[in-house]
Amino acid sequence: MKISIKKDEGFVEYETTLEGATLLEILSDIKHNKDNTLAFSSGCRSSVCGSCSMRVNELEVLACSYKVEDGDSIEPLKNVEVIRDLVVDMDKAYSFNQKAKAWLSKISSGINLDESDAKINELQSDCILCGSCYSACPVYSLNEEFLGPFALTRIWKYVSDKREDNTLQKVTDIQTNGVWDCTLCNNCTVVCPQNISSKSDIEMLRMKSVQNGFIDPSFDSFDGGFGFDGSPSF
Repeated sequence: MKISIKKDEGFVEYETTLEGATLLEILSDIKHNKDNTLAFSSGCRSSVCGSCSMRVNELEVLACSYKVEDGDSIEPLKNVEVIRDLVVDMDKAYSFNQKAKAWLSKISSGINLDESDAKINELQSDCILCGSCYSACPVYSLNEEFLGPFALTRIWKYVSDKREDNTLQKVTDIQTNGVWDCTLCNNCTVVCPQNISSKSDIEMLRMKSVQNGFIDPSFDSFDGGFGFDGSPSF
């Protein structure tokens, strides 16, 4: 079985005799027995830490869970700086959590969560920050200031938390380079190893934005072909 791995100098083909192995197992075998210069990241080996995310055949996966097939093409995540081979720098993507203030910022006192409250944003809490959604995002590839999928998912987690007493400010902070910039292409949902739908979370944030008096800025300059007095504008 042969696979191709993108290294700093370009794609390099390797042959492996391991059958039914995960990509991480094969990368480790290649590094220890064939090419000790190969660089990649790994951590828990249990699909929990997210550190081994990369792309196979142009689709984001976790190397510790993906089963390799003959002819697979492996490369690093997109939209992030490549440090070496399959190792990338996620600092800029992670910084959007801070930029979006993705945490409980003003907690109402005396409010307790019951089981139904916890279920509302339980799935969003499962994000492992693997960066797959950022790599797959076409908007982020064009706009480096776009807050992006996992930051917006995390904002929805706290906006939907009834203990948060400053939801208006959180919604205000994501109007620029945020909810309205997303194309709702759903690429982020497809590649998420935790089955989180950032698309759905962004749609909920848009609805919350409208409830708080915001509108899609693209509608601001669009009058449907008629002037504001109802007369044709063409």
